[in-house]
Amino acid sequence: MRAQPAPPTGIDGVLERMRGLRAALPPRDGVAVFNRVYLSVTEEIGRRAAAGEFGDGRAAAELDVRFARRYLYAVDQASLGRRQPACWQPLFQLRGHPAVQPLQFALAGINAHIGHDLALALLETCRVLDAEPRALQPDFRRIGAMLVAMEERIREELMPGPDLLDVADPLTHLVGSWTLEAARGAAWASFRTLWAVRHLPDVVEEFTDRVDASVGMVGRCLLTPLG
Repeated sequence: MRAQPAPPTGIDGVLERMRGLRAALPPRDGVAVFNRVYLSVTEEIGRRAAAGEFGDGRAAAELDVRFARRYLYAVDQASLGRRQPACWQPLFQLRGHPAVQPLQFALAGINAHIGHDLALALLETCRVLDAEPRALQPDFRRIGAMLVAMEERIREELMPGPDLLDVADPLTHLVGSWTLEAARGAAWASFRTLWAVRHLPDVVEEFTDRVDASVGMVGRCLLTPLG
């Protein structure tokens, strides 16, 4: 039986894993679609961190790595035939469905990662750095502004041309029902809740499981086969 790969250390280690996935996965694979999006985001965060654009470069890098590890853990679980977190299951189950569009795969992956993984990565980062949530908030907002701009680019690149869609088209309706900004707001609220109850492990576990299931349900809706 294959062992679980060791989690990457540092942004360079994360980028190496993602680039390896890009080379190994078929381009139309749903996980590959999300991986390309996430790789471009991580490369940009790495460039900005190296340029000193974050208020606390150490905290931003720590958060970025811990955040990415959760996605890579889901990838490794799938490759080993093991169960992934509920938020990731729709993407891995439908990754090869011919009636799901690339934009749906990208948004479903972003939904899983932001909706569930981000709050847990923020919690871990605060614990490791012995920091309060307010210490991470300025860079959380900086990264958020960058992600919102990239979301717009992703939608433009992956959405079929206007000659193929109109306002009543199912894909237009489906992807218009989800926004990164709303998901980030919910993730920050989840993180604040987890931080407030961090000394109550049973409550943390139950809350995390509920969020995981809810985000997974949204992901399954985003991956509705449209033909």
